[in-house]
Amino acid sequence: MHRRAWPTCRRQLQRKARQYSSAADNVQITTLPNKLRVATETTPGHFSTVGLFIDAGARYETPNNSGVSHFLDRMAFKSTGTRSNDQMTSEIASIGGQIMCTSSREAIMYQSSHAHRDTPVALSLIADTVLNPAFSADELDAQRDAAFYETRELSSKPEMILPEVLHAVAYNDRGLGNPMLCPEERIPSINAPLLRNALQEWYRPERMVIAGAGMSHAELVELTDRFFTSLKSPVVPQSSQRPNTASSNAQPPPHLLTPSASSPGVAKSLTRAASYLFPNSLSADAAIPKSPTSTYTGGHRFILDSTQQLNHLYVGYEGLGINDDDIFALATMQVLLGGGGSFSAGGPGKGMYSRLYTHILNHYPQIDHCASFHHIYADSSLFGLFASFLPAASGITGGNTPSQILPHLVHQLSLLLYTPIKGNELQRAKNQLNSSLMMAMESRAVEVEDLGRQILVHNRKVPVTEMTEKVDKVTAEDIRRVAARVFGPDSGSKPTVVVMGHDDVGPYKDVFSKYGLGAP
Repeated sequence: MHRRAWPTCRRQLQRKARQYSSAADNVQITTLPNKLRVATETTPGHFSTVGLFIDAGARYETPNNSGVSHFLDRMAFKSTGTRSNDQMTSEIASIGGQIMCTSSREAIMYQSSHAHRDTPVALSLIADTVLNPAFSADELDAQRDAAFYETRELSSKPEMILPEVLHAVAYNDRGLGNPMLCPEERIPSINAPLLRNALQEWYRPERMVIAGAGMSHAELVELTDRFFTSLKSPVVPQSSQRPNTASSNAQPPPHLLTPSASSPGVAKSLTRAASYLFPNSLSADAAIPKSPTSTYTGGHRFILDSTQQLNHLYVGYEGLGINDDDIFALATMQVLLGGGGSFSAGGPGKGMYSRLYTHILNHYPQIDHCASFHHIYADSSLFGLFASFLPAASGITGGNTPSQILPHLVHQLSLLLYTPIKGNELQRAKNQLNSSLMMAMESRAVEVEDLGRQILVHNRKVPVTEMTEKVDKVTAEDIRRVAARVFGPDSGSKPTVVVMGHDDVGPYKDVFSKYGLGAP
């Protein structure tokens, strides 16, 4: 659309679209007549970023379509009804930016970073791959081969596959327990009709947000109207509609914090997710579907693998949903526990003074890695600790069995329940969480992802200052209270224990009971 036509088109759109500014003066949001929301944030920079965020992902899969999210990701930016694969590749190369698709448990994202002038081309490519995918047989065959390789490659890496196993055990292989990677036995079954059915079910305008930075709001609204105006919301049978409950319709990314608070990429991961810490505050007329229910069950799984150089032990509990006010205390608790690798480049800002460093890594050289984790979702989360250590069965002097390491991890959780938390220790954790939130916003790609997901969740942009204020209010008593709520003896909580390596963990429930943690 030529720039001189924008004022006329803008007047036409304003008669049909709802438009408002958020609490942050530099954010504008417009809801188009088909219910697709468009959000922009005005920030200085030398390039633009635009993304499409969809309320979809592995959590929504059933046994009949398991793996489709993974393949929608892999089939993005291939041939369409209007572009061949070569044309798609050529146009992506012509804008000289970065364009990608990623899928998670509760969202699928298409995003491009490029020069300002290339926003129309970038959004056209995103619209084409979403609305007109060809799903050609040759391309599907190629992606099946790639998926076989990817699945086997990641399955050979404990640090990648064990969080997936943890989710499967914790949620009994349903909902949040669905795998993000297509199961190997399902790969041959993924075909074009299955993918198109997922598009029809999930890719509806009321479940979508277009977010951008680096362009005017009017320009992005008009481009979105041009490329997505054909997208209509179908009438869904009442039996298949999900409840619209405002208290639990948030759609956060898969990880609130990285497994290690000392990880170099922690700032980026924190901001991508910690913006969803803020409790939901939808406008009265917002109609964002609720995520399907997942039931936490807890449990235990042992994966025997005598070829592993290390034993791996995960201990987790069900945490809090995204809309719970105590999520701020739980996030602070995760940073307070911290941890990392035994050879991590230390430093006050990298977890050096966190509890898992000072209490475990600095005292037990046989432990190669020990860190806290927190995976947070709409109505649940997984919170806990993991350790990788030399196995006694390997014959190496100083090796341990999982039954010997488990008490150390459980003890660290019990300390949060039964011992005072020093003021300087708590303040350090809050400072680290807040600084990570703010520093990550230096990335424009993260900024736009943050904006898109917040509009998808809250229907407004939550300023980072609101989140840091919530973190600042967390007290030592809040930490102990929330710890008791999540894994205390009267919480009714069940642990999830996953072990990979040479030995199993033995009667683990007795250990949890001994240290005064929930273990029904």
